[in-house]
Amino acid sequence: MSNRARKDGLFLLMIGCAAFLLIGTVWFRSAGSMMDFRTAYSSTRCLLDGCDPYNPSDVLRDYRAHAGAQPKSSAPDLFVISHDVYPPSEFAIIVPFAALPIDTAMLVWDALVAVCVILASFLMWYEGAHSAPVAFGWLLCFFLANSSTLLGCGNPASWAVSLCVIGVYCILKQRFDTAGIICLAMSLCLKPWDGGAIWLYFLLAGGALRKRALQTLALVACITLPTMLWVAHNSPHWIGELRANLQAFSHINDPGPGTAGGRGFYMITDLQTVFSYIWDKPLFYNLACFAVCLPLIVLWAKRALRSRGSVTEHWLGVATIAALSMVLFYHRQYDAKLILLAIPACGLAIEQGGKIRRWALIVTATAIVLNGEFVWILLLHIFTKSNVAAVVPAFVSLIVPVPISLLALGSFFLLVNLKRAKTAETELGDRRGRLEPDIANV
Repeated sequence: MSNRARKDGLFLLMIGCAAFLLIGTVWFRSAGSMMDFRTAYSSTRCLLDGCDPYNPSDVLRDYRAHAGAQPKSSAPDLFVISHDVYPPSEFAIIVPFAALPIDTAMLVWDALVAVCVILASFLMWYEGAHSAPVAFGWLLCFFLANSSTLLGCGNPASWAVSLCVIGVYCILKQRFDTAGIICLAMSLCLKPWDGGAIWLYFLLAGGALRKRALQTLALVACITLPTMLWVAHNSPHWIGELRANLQAFSHINDPGPGTAGGRGFYMITDLQTVFSYIWDKPLFYNLACFAVCLPLIVLWAKRALRSRGSVTEHWLGVATIAALSMVLFYHRQYDAKLILLAIPACGLAIEQGGKIRRWALIVTATAIVLNGEFVWILLLHIFTKSNVAAVVPAFVSLIVPVPISLLALGSFFLLVNLKRAKTAETELGDRRGRLEPDIANV
């Protein structure tokens, strides 16, 4: 790798960072921004004030009682703000922000999100730069420019995903292990269904990674236990209330084709959204999704259990589950930013040369491009200008590529990992075969 290529790749990455900050700042200053953060903030503030964080009436009353609470009259926005759908572990991370005035809290939150997302992107570029610095510079430039909505919506995924990526890098590279454990633990507290599959890989892989997984779990328990007791005291029936809040969002979180909230901008990424076009019955599209994904998950788990401790196979295993976990259960595009972890695996595949090099770039680039928010903003704008007859097939074409691209990404790196393991076993068998005659002669 030449110094010129490395500088060019780094320059492209810096352009992406500038676009991320510029567009994100505009989004942050727009009306109605940071709605997802307002939900987390308001529920946590309610908890601090001694009321029930999962009771919409309590949250709304507490929200309106504080200065700076905006909006105060928009019914759809107030509905989102008053219905918290995250587990109590979230409060352990949000409490320091809820202690601040809301405007200050939003500014601090977004500043930390910006730092974490940019740091995660730099770490992934640095890990892959030895094989294709310019190509990854372009990919991460596009990724960052299309991640500015993380600063605008304030969803906990913005922190959960970036902290997970940073934690994975520290743990796999055995650098700043303590910081890696803290980052992964915070990610699990915020959105356990984002980083949980990565944690599971560490647990299955054994050795030092299993030790780090158990240390992370212990830290999560230490962080969340006081919060759980606090929530249980303020909200004895929080489980039922949380379930009711989740049910209240079913009109936008259902994967069926008639659910507007699952299509287009911030679309749902799981395969149920694809199979629901064939037959809009939960039993069918859930079983179909599991029939496709579970064999891949089983192969991935078996490979993780047989891990030989190679950093290469760990990156491939992490990239596989980062993509597959997005299509098995409910996730949205901001959660799918976790495919940032595919960059190092792509770099390792490129180093093998041949057809794998080409396909690694194609599959990774396709998944990153198709999961870019502004790609879909543009396409939705185009299709909404079309006549009604063209809208239905347009929406079908809009939703299908995203889950399929994630499925293809996870399947590709799983195959690369399995092929690499088979090659290693063959070479080991050949070496043993050559040694046996020598031992017999001795």
